[in-house]
Amino acid sequence: MARPGYRRAGRHDTGPGGPISHGTGPGGPVSHETGPARSRRRGAGRRHSRIRRVLRHRAVRAGLVLIAVLCCWAAFSVGQALTAPGGGSASSKLAEWARDHDLGPVVTFGEWLSYSPPKVGGTPGFSLAAPPSSLATARARASRSRAHAFQPIIPARLSSPAGAPLPGEGAWRVLEKVKGQPAVFGTYLRPDRVHTSYVAGIVSLDQRLVRFQLRPGAEDPGPGNWKAEPYVPAGTRTGLLATFNGGFKLNTAGGGFYLNGTTRGTLTSGAASVVYYRNGTVKIGAWGSEVRMTPEVTGVRQNLRLIVDHGRVPSAVNQDVLGSWGATLGGGYYVWRSGLGVTRDGRVIFVYGPALDVRTLAGLLQRAGAVEALQLDINPFWMSFEYYQAHGHPSDPRPVNLLPTQQQSAYRYYSVYSRDFTVVYAR
Repeated sequence: MARPGYRRAGRHDTGPGGPISHGTGPGGPVSHETGPARSRRRGAGRRHSRIRRVLRHRAVRAGLVLIAVLCCWAAFSVGQALTAPGGGSASSKLAEWARDHDLGPVVTFGEWLSYSPPKVGGTPGFSLAAPPSSLATARARASRSRAHAFQPIIPARLSSPAGAPLPGEGAWRVLEKVKGQPAVFGTYLRPDRVHTSYVAGIVSLDQRLVRFQLRPGAEDPGPGNWKAEPYVPAGTRTGLLATFNGGFKLNTAGGGFYLNGTTRGTLTSGAASVVYYRNGTVKIGAWGSEVRMTPEVTGVRQNLRLIVDHGRVPSAVNQDVLGSWGATLGGGYYVWRSGLGVTRDGRVIFVYGPALDVRTLAGLLQRAGAVEALQLDINPFWMSFEYYQAHGHPSDPRPVNLLPTQQQSAYRYYSVYSRDFTVVYAR
């Protein structure tokens, strides 16, 4: 008879999981598993054995090494893109990286999922009225200078595509003067009768008083013997009047980039081209027929096809809108866009703003007097027009965004910038 508290070897107790057999083995007490637990352990053992057998194959090990190398390369490449100088949010840099690595359709699909069309109706969130003395002073000075050789060009007020104008809408204000003469004018217009809460900025620049310079971007077109900096360094800002964005990245622009003897991409016949000359002027036209390479050319920036040609808007602006005019933001027709044109009297017109399709952009350029014009870049992050106010510091003027709704800082071009742009100086 067993003493109290004594359990004989081999006796069965009952626990929460059922009978448990206690015994003694060579290494000490042995716990005998129930059927389900034993099956699970054996199954796990078989899986581990199969994994070990697979990993013994040389091809499998080589494939895993290759995957690891690709992951490391992708992480390094993405890290470089995110930390590259030149502006850009993390999301825009990731999108640019993906497009540069043949993942454009993935980016476009993601943008399409998140795209929201511009709202209908409403009123702008800021005043369109110019300071009351701005244009009056320019007209008075023009009147007094009629007897002199130089006659400033005062653009006529623009009618609003949205119908009855808001206070100040379409009225030009003087943004910059050169030698006391009005050189750069700006105004605002709502783009159409539907999207009435959105505003486009429009600029007129008199080439007799200003000169233009093309600048490369640190990433696009990238490093090269450009003989020009990818920003506006200190010491080169005296006389600085304005800056504005360039065109598409070169791999989607349908043309090339030329500056001071160096070319990136291919200067393509028929492509819409902004041509920069040694005397500081620019012309716009189709490459090879309306503009071409000469010894006086210092820069060429090509981007897509003309959207105003000989004063008319081609029917092509309504064809293949996604493929021809930019598939960013899911190919949304109404997005931020910018464009550049020239008038019959030689002035340069810059237009940019939200809620624009290609035809609306072309119509605004045409309304402002452009007879030749092209679309530049799209996507709100890259849009920019800045004018510069000396305020007693002519060597370091303060930049001001023309549109208060543009995304990046007005100081973007005072440090290394990733994309090409144009600089405007006083003559």
